[in-house]
Amino acid sequence: MSMSDARGARERLVVIGGDAAGMSAASQARRLRGPDELEIVAFERGHFASYSACGIPYWVGGDVPERDRLIARTPEEHRARDIDLRLCTEVTEIDLDRRRVRTRDVDAGTESWTSYDKLVIATGARPIRPELPGMDAPGVHGVQTLDDGQALLDTLARTRGRRAVVVGAGYIGVEMAEAMINRGYEVTVVNRGKEPMATLDPDMGRLVHEAMEGLGITMVNDAEVTELLVGDDGRVRAVATEDAEYPADVVVLGIGVRPETALARAAGLPLGEHGGLLTDRSMRVRGHEDVWAGGDCVEVLDLVSGQERHIPLGTHANKHGQIIGANVGGGYATFPGVVGTAVSKVCDLEIARTGLREKDARRVGLRFASVTIESTSRAGYYPNASPMTVKMLAEVRTGRLLGVQIVGREGAGKRVDIAAVALTAGMTVEQMTTLDLGYAPPFSPVWDPVLVAARKAAARIRDTA
Repeated sequence: MSMSDARGARERLVVIGGDAAGMSAASQARRLRGPDELEIVAFERGHFASYSACGIPYWVGGDVPERDRLIARTPEEHRARDIDLRLCTEVTEIDLDRRRVRTRDVDAGTESWTSYDKLVIATGARPIRPELPGMDAPGVHGVQTLDDGQALLDTLARTRGRRAVVVGAGYIGVEMAEAMINRGYEVTVVNRGKEPMATLDPDMGRLVHEAMEGLGITMVNDAEVTELLVGDDGRVRAVATEDAEYPADVVVLGIGVRPETALARAAGLPLGEHGGLLTDRSMRVRGHEDVWAGGDCVEVLDLVSGQERHIPLGTHANKHGQIIGANVGGGYATFPGVVGTAVSKVCDLEIARTGLREKDARRVGLRFASVTIESTSRAGYYPNASPMTVKMLAEVRTGRLLGVQIVGREGAGKRVDIAAVALTAGMTVEQMTTLDLGYAPPFSPVWDPVLVAARKAAARIRDTA
């Protein structure tokens, strides 16, 4: 007998995780099925739900003046739509055989079981926090959730010193470096890679490195953190590498994230090589008819390489939630995959990429040509035209676009969307040269920088044919 049989005709959907994927799934399922047909219970272990984690660095830095602007929908709004959202409630076990989850009230410590007919796992990702001495000292912060952001702001309010060390130079690292600069801190970034932004090729990362130093940020590359040193008061006082110590009144971790799949692993659900849940195109967990998963806890198909990847982005999470909700609600929807588009900035420097890096292409056995061009955001004679660098990879012989990276000032970052569409459509660089893009001197040169790169790549492909 199913759980719905025991309760009558109404089914119960249980959602684990109250942010983008989980609450999008709950909301979409509710649109399609009313409370008489579907009961929805969502568990969130933190104090907040339905918020923009991507906006946390800008809230910390002061660009977003208050926390609540990052909240898309309040718990009260969800409950008004008959979604039983329970905050500060952590799911500690999934019992697939008996179709139930064990929960623990974070504040009271009490535990209980909740049965389900359909289950959505949207547990997100967790910041990588190396097991090093001093890593748990006061003054050391990750920034994955609104609770994390609030804790960091509370520390900044209490801290007299103005020295910040950011560990890691990926998206979160560079965005938090900007946030601390905006807060008036002296910022050092300690990075284990040769250049910041490992999602770029090193030659493009070098441009980011130079620009960050130009903004007054001290970049320390090729440096492995060995210890966080603690003062007599028990608080962090410095970040140590093998070669040096960097004084710190606050430390921000921007090393990256891993899928939060301990629950799924313990339940025996299928995980990929990156530790994320594996799903089919409908976002149903492989081999489990009534279990779905989405957001930062899953792996997705890379349409360019044909391999599974872990790409934790809010855009994907919201799409996953919409698709899961449609399927749970009796409709039909699929998620075809991604091309790996991302954009960020540090102060006025814009950083964007889509598709494969050189090492990605080599790893999957693709032969490619790469070109790099310098251009400007507007016609060169138009006021405030700023330089940008575009790197493009194309497959030899076929000319298929494989990837694009862009580093520049105002107007550079969102140009990557042209390449993202071309990648999704499977276009060649030759085809890209004929794209009818918008032109006027305030917006671009006659040949848009992406098309300049495409022309050069097409010529390179012809030369190697």
